[in-house]
Amino acid sequence: MSFNSFDIAASGMTAQRVKMDTIASNIANVNTTRKPDGTKGVYIKKDVSFSAIYKDYINHGPSNFSSNNPDARFDPYTGKLHINTGIALNQGYVSTGVRVEQIHETENPIKTVYDPSHPDADENGYVDLPNINVVEEMVDMVSASKAYEANSVVAENIKSMIHSAIQI
Repeated sequence: MSFNSFDIAASGMTAQRVKMDTIASNIANVNTTRKPDGTKGVYIKKDVSFSAIYKDYINHGPSNFSSNNPDARFDPYTGKLHINTGIALNQGYVSTGVRVEQIHETENPIKTVYDPSHPDADENGYVDLPNINVVEEMVDMVSASKAYEANSVVAENIKSMIHSAIQI
């Protein structure tokens, strides 16, 4: 166990917080038909993409293999032989957390509804609105909230284990 575990949990919490903020923005703008400067324009729903942060443990550090073979590595500090069987898709990279890759606008951002009383309706009575489904957004919010909570519990458990180890 190392303090790297805290970094992994914290990166997950940060990523989920960004996702919850983005979802909250989408919900808040569900009926927005104007841009921030007041001109006519529909709010475009945003979504968050995550990616793993990898640290290459196999190709760095001491090795007693002549070509520093990425399929196997001997660590003289621990005395362990690490063998990459090729089963894992990450090819010997160890995940050290998650990061927000980007916040991007979704495709099909507009839905058109008939509402002749709306101030931004066209001459036929149709108005363009953001294509945001509040139910889907709430499901995503609950999911992100649970993931945030899970990472928080992991961090708390690590803290508890370190505290117990110190007491020994």
